[in-house]
Amino acid sequence: MYRSASTAVAASGALCLALLLGACGQPATPGAGSTTTATSTTTASPTASESPTSTTKPATTSAPATTAPTTAGWTKYTTTDGEFTFEYPSAWTITDPAGELAEGGGVFLTVSNENGKQMATLRSNMSVGSTCTERYPYGVLDIEPLPALAQGGKTPKFIFESRMDPSATDPAKMNPMAYGIISGPEPSGPDACPIFHFFTWPPNAAMFSGVYDPFDTTGGGAPNPGVDNSHAYMETQEYKDVKRMITSLKPTS
Repeated sequence: MYRSASTAVAASGALCLALLLGACGQPATPGAGSTTTATSTTTASPTASESPTSTTKPATTSAPATTAPTTAGWTKYTTTDGEFTFEYPSAWTITDPAGELAEGGGVFLTVSNENGKQMATLRSNMSVGSTCTERYPYGVLDIEPLPALAQGGKTPKFIFESRMDPSATDPAKMNPMAYGIISGPEPSGPDACPIFHFFTWPPNAAMFSGVYDPFDTTGGGAPNPGVDNSHAYMETQEYKDVKRMITSLKPTS
């Protein structure tokens, strides 16, 4: 499905993830330690950025991560804290932990494809907040409810969405795109705040999200900055795989 508040976005839809990912780039390295605080004030960019505040705490692992075969070419993974399971393509690589864990535990992992391109980050035990001071034309490219992650009567959704920043001069930042899980409502009306992908999960929030950058050449791939690359990307096996992976996320109990 596709919904847009701007014909310009419909033509070149793109977007950037707003949680722990920097402006259309790789995940920012969190400060050493504790509860990840993604408190951001949005400025003239469709990407909110994290302002972590923490005290140093050693990472703790409450349970070993496990993998198990599932359908052909896919593997089931259980996070090191035993909280979540999800399926991922067997040729992809999980780094767990991918950095310092929050105080009190949780999970912090990244998933990369066979070429080393980072596809998604999963984090839990997050404290999040944002202030929206700028709004942008947007596009909602794909959305799917995830009842397995429902909390307090609210059902999170997988979303692939975009923003357009008319003030950007860097082509890679004009129409960034991102996919992930949200608990709040999807964008509506003429414009939207920068993307901030997270979902409600005890004790506060969690994220399982990633960025699609058509200019990314990781692994020798050619850039794909086509006018309608958002829709073309949704037809690729890569998008189908990353959507299947993220939407397979479930609590272990």
